[in-house]
Amino acid sequence: MTTSAAPASSAPTKQAAMSVLIALSVTHLLNDMIQSLIPAIYPIIKETYQLDYIQIGLITLTFQTAASLLQPAVGFYTDRHPMPHSMIVGMAFSLVGLLGLAYAGSYGLLLVASAFVGLGSSIFHPEATRMARNASGGRQGLAQGIFQVGGQTGGALGPLLAAFIIVPFGQHSLGWFSTAALAAMALMLWMLPRYARIAPLQRPAGGSASTSDGVSNARPPMAVIVPLAILVILLFSKNAYAQSFSSFYTFYLMGKFGVSIQESQVMLFLFLASSAAGALGGGILGDRIGRNRILWFSILGALPFTLVLPYADLFWTGVLTIVINLIMSSAFAAILIYAMELLPGRIGLVGGFFYGLTFGLAGLAAALLGALADSYGIEAVYKFCSFLPAIGLLAWFLPPIGGADQGDVAPAGTSGPSSQRS
Repeated sequence: MTTSAAPASSAPTKQAAMSVLIALSVTHLLNDMIQSLIPAIYPIIKETYQLDYIQIGLITLTFQTAASLLQPAVGFYTDRHPMPHSMIVGMAFSLVGLLGLAYAGSYGLLLVASAFVGLGSSIFHPEATRMARNASGGRQGLAQGIFQVGGQTGGALGPLLAAFIIVPFGQHSLGWFSTAALAAMALMLWMLPRYARIAPLQRPAGGSASTSDGVSNARPPMAVIVPLAILVILLFSKNAYAQSFSSFYTFYLMGKFGVSIQESQVMLFLFLASSAAGALGGGILGDRIGRNRILWFSILGALPFTLVLPYADLFWTGVLTIVINLIMSSAFAAILIYAMELLPGRIGLVGGFFYGLTFGLAGLAAALLGALADSYGIEAVYKFCSFLPAIGLLAWFLPPIGGADQGDVAPAGTSGPSSQRS
């Protein structure tokens, strides 16, 4: 009786898990679409408010800093006290910030509204990351890939929406996208009962020694700190390069090739849209061939293309940027899951730290690149950034982790035949 009942009971759980993953992906899409509207309106507000490049970079810095401040703290708290409903609160912050951006009448109000959108994101990502992990059914790369597809697609939609809605109808049309925030909140309410079916399977039975996954972390501190530091540096190289496109690519295209705002926004959309395919592909391949190999490919593999990009014509600029982002975007799921293996049971903390770090480093890079563009010209930004993927050589020093590499390498400090499997 028990053996025949097991498959029947597992099928609804798997269906609930997949519905949660898809719902998380869609809410991630809506959340990141709202975020992407901030850099998408830069060409408009630069002219309206007579801003220079460093002021544009400071808007990104304000938004990204606000998005990074609370994420580790939220993740640390929710590791002990899961709060799925907190995502709705986060989306409410984003809604307020979006309306503020639509009706801001000064540069200062733009900064405040951008900070609200960032705060909303800082509350959303840690808990959503935990929920995606809990709904993975062990296929962590696939789960994070599905989750990342939503975020990357949402990020790509911003320039397209700017080109065809915000540019023709102006800054106030940002307010129309408040419906996206309301839709995300409704979808979260729909998702929570389904998540409740699978969440108890992932919670510890009890005891202070257990983590939130029921796993204790026995690694010595340096075996965690050093790889985490390397992952942070790898993230910086990836996100600094990506931020040069999110904040300044439209100006680069208009200045170097004389394209219109709409044309530059469409090209930015193509660049960002390639992130979705790269994120899903990186997550799936990471399950099959190991995280370390994906890290090598995704960060260092883009180097030949980034070095050529500043000297390409318009057509090849479009082609190269898509190829570069397709390769580089496959890294994030691998980095995130690798960090989760370093700190098992600290899913919220890892998600909050790395999403927060992503936003923080991107904001810092935007401000620095803005100052570089003001001093030496926008083309100098892309010549400088073309060397950033070379930092990916640091991946050589990442130790293999059994869970992170799906058995293709042995855990750090061990040896055996498992290191030969592929």
